[in-house]
Amino acid sequence: MTNKLQLFQGTTIRSIWDSEKEEWFFSVVDVCNVLSGSQAKDPGAYWRKLKQRLKAEGSEVVTNCHGLKLMASDGKMYATDVLSTRDILRLIQSIPSPKVEPLKMWLAQVGSERLDEIADPEKAILRGADYYRAKGYPDGWINQRLQSIEMRKELTDEWKARGIEQELEYAILTNDMTRAWSGMSVKQYKELKGLKKENLRDNMTNLELVLNMLAEVTTTTISRTRKPETFEESRKIAREGGSVARDTRRNIESRIGQSVISTSNADDKPINRH
Repeated sequence: MTNKLQLFQGTTIRSIWDSEKEEWFFSVVDVCNVLSGSQAKDPGAYWRKLKQRLKAEGSEVVTNCHGLKLMASDGKMYATDVLSTRDILRLIQSIPSPKVEPLKMWLAQVGSERLDEIADPEKAILRGADYYRAKGYPDGWINQRLQSIEMRKELTDEWKARGIEQELEYAILTNDMTRAWSGMSVKQYKELKGLKKENLRDNMTNLELVLNMLAEVTTTTISRTRKPETFEESRKIAREGGSVARDTRRNIESRIGQSVISTSNADDKPINRH
């Protein structure tokens, strides 16, 4: 785990990166103090009172709270209540403050998914082009990335139709498919590109995106044809879909004499050209 100090409107919010869960966790006390303005003698007072109220209400936010060691103002490490980005977003709905909306946007910038994109995926896709353009991506890459989003949605819709609903199961299937075509797990692939919370597809080259789309489209088509009834059957199909893209990758590599798997990420100029 990696500790990091994040600045929100000039105020420090302590955070910690969990590489196993690939998730940011934020100090609940720091977030509460930013929103309530109670950063005086007893920084934890507001959170203790809020925690009592949430417990009485049976809120699962308190249940999801973890105790991880963060550095305090005296330079020592103490067990501190932390929440994931998603649970922080739930928590701040309970705190009346004009800073709630700015904090949501801040959380989005440091790695959370936007709430309205979760509620309305189509809206997220439609405004995706402007987002990528603002990030400096060329139009050709943007068009391909938006197409990949559509392919991904078709695949997840197919998995849902097969009774797959848990996020962990989606992650396992995606990992199986990615490993089959790239030779790496999603985590290994992200590490190769120097990524943490960032979206892997946002950091793929054109060729990597095409191969990933081929794996997803093939997996979707096979699943629709065979109509698997169990999770293990879906895992087998995900690996089959990935293997089709793997064979294509190897064919390309044999012709160009180098790997198509790139260490480039969105911060590198080459990703915008190839």
